[in-house]
Amino acid sequence: MKKPKILILLVGLCCYGATAHSQAPSSIPRLTDGRPDFNGIWQSIGGADVNLQDHLADRNAPAAQSVVEEHEIPYLPSALKQREENYAKRASDDPETAKCNLPGVPRITYARNLPFQIFQKPNGDKLTVLYEYAEAHRFLYTNGTDHPQGHINWWLGDSRAKWEGDTLVVDSVDFNDSTWFDHAGDYHSDALHVIERYSLLDADHLDYRVEIEDPKVFQKPWHIDLLLYRHKEKNFQLLDYVCYAFDLDKYYP
Repeated sequence: MKKPKILILLVGLCCYGATAHSQAPSSIPRLTDGRPDFNGIWQSIGGADVNLQDHLADRNAPAAQSVVEEHEIPYLPSALKQREENYAKRASDDPETAKCNLPGVPRITYARNLPFQIFQKPNGDKLTVLYEYAEAHRFLYTNGTDHPQGHINWWLGDSRAKWEGDTLVVDSVDFNDSTWFDHAGDYHSDALHVIERYSLLDADHLDYRVEIEDPKVFQKPWHIDLLLYRHKEKNFQLLDYVCYAFDLDKYYP
């Protein structure tokens, strides 16, 4: 008796899916030490920098869907008023777009959807990340060292990394309280603790998942999940984007 074609097709799809999933770890590029190879220029696409949560289009930005896993950021009731005030004054008070400050972490990853470049060596003690925004850079130390003693007010914090299988986990603290997560006024205090997870889905797509913890502002930890794309264009490179240079146009047209 012949099996129905639709059943054969479904079985084939199931088998293909299982095979593809089992082959995924070996399909990603790796360095000679066996670690996933993150070398390259990456970029986010979407509206996270405008507003991490669902938002409608306006004259300055298109609509976009939320990248917050919980869909809504769990502010403490006492902190929500500040967020509302930030939103109302976002055109003049956004530390990044209005004041040209460094965007902070994790915003620098998706700020204005500008690209950034990761440098990684086999058996290295750190990964270096260069950002097109303001020529900023970070060192993600993988040598097992701890965060420095005491609180230090840094725009991009202090980052210590480790490998969990094929995922790079970056633990960052020592932030100042002068950055926002987006143009909508989502903010934090100096107690911010950020855990980033970088995982290659394939050669050209990087899953970027972030845990945000700040007991002064949020009721509980919450999460951002973005997809980052590797640039494949010939001779693509980081260019200059220095916010202050555009401000000078106001005074020296």
